[in-house]
Amino acid sequence: MATTALVDPDTGLTQAQLAARHGLRVAGERPSLVEYSRRLWAYRHFIAAYANAKLVASYSNAKLGQLWQVLTPLTNAAVYYLIFGVVLDQKSIPNFIAYLTTGLFIFNFTQSAVLAGTQSISSNLGLIRALHFPRASLPLSTTMTQFQQLLASMVVLIGIVLVTGEPLTWEWLLLVPALLLQAVFNAGVVLLVARLGSKSSDLKQVMPFIMRTWMYGSGVLYSVSLFERLPGWATTLVQYNPLLVYIELARYTLMEEAPLLNESLTQLWLVGAGWALVAGIGGFIYFWRGEQEYGRG
Repeated sequence: MATTALVDPDTGLTQAQLAARHGLRVAGERPSLVEYSRRLWAYRHFIAAYANAKLVASYSNAKLGQLWQVLTPLTNAAVYYLIFGVVLDQKSIPNFIAYLTTGLFIFNFTQSAVLAGTQSISSNLGLIRALHFPRASLPLSTTMTQFQQLLASMVVLIGIVLVTGEPLTWEWLLLVPALLLQAVFNAGVVLLVARLGSKSSDLKQVMPFIMRTWMYGSGVLYSVSLFERLPGWATTLVQYNPLLVYIELARYTLMEEAPLLNESLTQLWLVGAGWALVAGIGGFIYFWRGEQEYGRG
């Protein structure tokens, strides 16, 4: 049965027309993409402060405090070196310690951001329901927290690379844009998994297995030359693996003789920039489309 819109007897306008005249909108209505971006930019200081607060809080109960930002990557590197460097004896890779730690630290940046981002909405429902702000602030603050941890890891990594005999060159400066591209890529993926995680609580149980598989397919622990044994199509597919690309960019800048699957530096930069754009823009739009859903139900 059709319904008749209510009309104000004084003005002759419907409720919808009256609301439009006085600038009233539906509660929780999703803003336009441009307006959403503007609001998010206005909250940039909140994002930075929230990220820093989470970083400090994560080590507040540990006696060594934020020193664990350095100890954790060092411990991981030591364990993997014992297994893959000593037990499996990777002699085919020059300076395996620098090769391994570079791969581990770069991969861990994405892994930590994605795992934390999966729960960035579902674990903050109280905040979401109590305050009105762009929900993308939460997954983006997660990415920023992990980026701050990465900076501490990079100090450790540079020390390891120098101690193991790699010379300091101007090419090391290229590490900065490489990490920035990876940060944009991470932000897009985190926005993607944040929305998916808000819909399915089981995703946080599955994501560690996905990331572990991704690590094995990114040449983190062994020589990427092993991928050349795969069929041609599979090798090409691995070459466009975004994490392998960012890892190889870092290895190229820091090491003189690192084995690389992608021999073209130009191709590495183009693919890395392409993934950053696709993930960054695509993840942001995908998250924005679900803005009105977060915190409901």
